[in-house]
Amino acid sequence: MKIKQLSFIILAGSMAIMASCSKKENTQISTPPLQVGQAVSDTAPLTGSIKGTMLSGKTYTISGDVTVNEGDTLLVQKGVKVYMTNNADVIVKGTLLSLGTKEQPNYFTVKDAVKTNDPNVNPDDDDAYKGLWTGINCDVTCKLLVLKWTHIEFGGGVYTTPPVTGTKANDNSFVVLFQNVDGVFVMEDSWVYGGIDDPIRLKGGKFNLMRNTFEKCGKTGGDVMNAKSGSVGNMAYNLIIGSATTGTKASNKGGAPVQCNVNMYNNTYINGGYRRLESGRGGSVNYEEGSRGNAFNNLIVDCRFGFRVVNDPLADTLNLKYGNTYNYNSTLETANEIYPTGYITKPKPSDIPIPSSFLPASYALGDIYDGSSVVAKNDPKFMNYPLPQSNFKKISTVGTYDFHLSASSPCVGKGTTTAFSPLNVVPVDPNYGSSEITPPGKDIGAFQTDGTGNQH
Repeated sequence: MKIKQLSFIILAGSMAIMASCSKKENTQISTPPLQVGQAVSDTAPLTGSIKGTMLSGKTYTISGDVTVNEGDTLLVQKGVKVYMTNNADVIVKGTLLSLGTKEQPNYFTVKDAVKTNDPNVNPDDDDAYKGLWTGINCDVTCKLLVLKWTHIEFGGGVYTTPPVTGTKANDNSFVVLFQNVDGVFVMEDSWVYGGIDDPIRLKGGKFNLMRNTFEKCGKTGGDVMNAKSGSVGNMAYNLIIGSATTGTKASNKGGAPVQCNVNMYNNTYINGGYRRLESGRGGSVNYEEGSRGNAFNNLIVDCRFGFRVVNDPLADTLNLKYGNTYNYNSTLETANEIYPTGYITKPKPSDIPIPSSFLPASYALGDIYDGSSVVAKNDPKFMNYPLPQSNFKKISTVGTYDFHLSASSPCVGKGTTTAFSPLNVVPVDPNYGSSEITPPGKDIGAFQTDGTGNQH
């Protein structure tokens, strides 16, 4: 009997130990949110020097220019709202991290400003184009700017004094300015609404701008993502609707020792270029003045001009590769500018519509041609956006439209995944870099039918 009892005790003990081990193996230990330094107080409006952590779920008001000094870090945890007042400025000489999430995005916005999807609102009456604060301005000392799942709204105000190197009093601000050639700028899964000039101006730096949505960017001018000399990185899987001028632009202007090198791929450009009246300017993709890169799998719908390669000043055409560009045009006006008149974009056999189906055999780069045969042809079949569209010059927000591709879209499977590789120039890190460097997708445009790409 004693032996049996002893055996039972040993067996029970073994089972308890096994159960304990099993529980330890299955226990999910949650990772606490990143916090840097002390918590930033939300009890009074903020102005002057700022560092530390804006805590998740809190609302902060900035009443005057705030500065993240060199060597300091400002971290914005998920679910934070930052209300900008008094034409205030966020000046970054150190590091700024805004780490929103899909479930709890962050906001840099103006509390009482009005967002509208009405395409008939006069731009002069639209809060999107009034420049209600002066943006996020990074000085040449800023080593790292990370914006994830972050709304940036109603920026572009006039500088009263120059906040950082290279800015001027009385100029319209950019929504985000980055300019450290050796620094890193990551913006992913975020939104920009409104602005007067360029929403994103890069005057140098390593960058990854992926899976963002841009609405109402630029009043009468402004390129949505404008990279100058010293800028190297990717612009990919972005949805750009209703831009004043070009959607993505690369130019080696600026004199930095590093050549402007930008990959622009799997972007969707809708209704771009109609608030900029200058001939030849505005629309979709632009390479000029010594810039280089790779541009593939881009979807261009009813933009004023198609893919533009500039000959004066000349882009670095020896190191510029592109193709698999899809164009849809509701009118003859835009169909006649699939290959912009007076420029040197080379038609590619991988483009849609196939160039040989509408260009004459005698076509030379930049020639005028008749695009009437492709008007309202090759509908990309969005989930919810009617084409042909009669009001495309005024539609500049997503609203209730859905630019995902339907299963029957002719864009599906027409992208290339082998013609080039992304520029892996920024760190991959959940807090201090990109979540990933997304490679080119098999479907043309920002939204992939396998669920990857733009997540909005």
